[in-house]
Amino acid sequence: MFSKFERFVAFRYLRARRQEGFISVTAWFSFLGIALGVAALIIVMSVMNGFRHDLLEKIIGMNGHVTVYGRADPLPNFDTLTDSIKKIPGITRANPIVEGQAMGTAHGNATGVMVHGMRPVDLEAHKNITENLMAGGMTLFDRPNSAIIGRRLAEKLGLIVGDKLTLVAPQGTETAFGTMPRTRTFEVAGIFNAGMIQYDSAFVFLPLESAQKFFQLGDGVSGIEIFTDNPEKIDLYKDQLYSTVGDRDVKIVDWQQTNKEFFSTIKVERNVMFIILTLIILVASFNVISTLIMLVKDKGRDIAILRTMGATKGMMMRVFFIAGSSIGVMGAFVGTVFGLLFCWNIDSIRKGIEALLGTELFRAEIYFLTKLPARVDLNEVALVVMIALGLTFLASLYPSWRASRLDPVEALRYE
Repeated sequence: MFSKFERFVAFRYLRARRQEGFISVTAWFSFLGIALGVAALIIVMSVMNGFRHDLLEKIIGMNGHVTVYGRADPLPNFDTLTDSIKKIPGITRANPIVEGQAMGTAHGNATGVMVHGMRPVDLEAHKNITENLMAGGMTLFDRPNSAIIGRRLAEKLGLIVGDKLTLVAPQGTETAFGTMPRTRTFEVAGIFNAGMIQYDSAFVFLPLESAQKFFQLGDGVSGIEIFTDNPEKIDLYKDQLYSTVGDRDVKIVDWQQTNKEFFSTIKVERNVMFIILTLIILVASFNVISTLIMLVKDKGRDIAILRTMGATKGMMMRVFFIAGSSIGVMGAFVGTVFGLLFCWNIDSIRKGIEALLGTELFRAEIYFLTKLPARVDLNEVALVVMIALGLTFLASLYPSWRASRLDPVEALRYE
């Protein structure tokens, strides 16, 4: 496509002599601008992807993809309904749950908690819990008055495995002397660290029967938690669930409804950041235009001599197009390599900066997660590189066209 002569002249022009040093400086700034823009785009997009993936994985890993709730009363005959739901194609797991809010107290400390009642066999299937147990174990969860709590909740209440946790129900017990608070004491059987503060600081897991008694649900449950093989296509399963539950007075809530505002916010922020950071590459491409225009003006006599020696307009246009586009190609390459290396080592870099500064950069209370995730999407990387190259190629066209239109007679006359 480009001859050896055209490439030689283009690269020779980019290596400016001492008296042409300003052109070389602007070319370097253009190169750095494109490299930083590409790297920043890749890093930001990867971090946003990582946040969304980790949050999605933790949220639906703890709460299920879709849940069938009783509208007014607890769900009766839930085991029969659970068995029917499990037969739906694409449903990987379904289990009854009891959900409710309570106040947890221990050692004179108190805080609000979210109680989840589950059978031990169903809780074992929650990998976010069983694979992140810091202390205790599932074998202790078989006891009627046992509980598994989050790490931050244990720290807040000063609890370790074997300690007693007292739960106070929001609804009291009616007596002759008025409404009395309903309390029950549970023994801490395990402490988990899911890596997401809203779970680690508030969740308390109880055996299903104990939770039923605590919330006075009798033989019913709050709902049935359901997991599918593809949570992104949850709407495909909801129609089948409605036909399966029949005329039962239930409501079906999926993870997208529960966290709609949260994930919509992430999507909007991601798109806005993409647009803003693309402007960095756009500004760098303007630098390419100014660099090439100055180069064309400075090399006017050389262009005239080459034209008189037989170089065509097309050859001169390609020479300066190569000079400009090579800045974009090298900038995009360096930016891509730097961005990928940064993403693949982002958590190590975070830990190093925190150790150097002696402070926590991303507090779990603010960012929900205990680490800084990055998930590289190669399609997005390719899109970023194409945008950088496209803007640089467009920026190189006008100066190249001006170089091809230069009249050699006029250029030599004014030298």
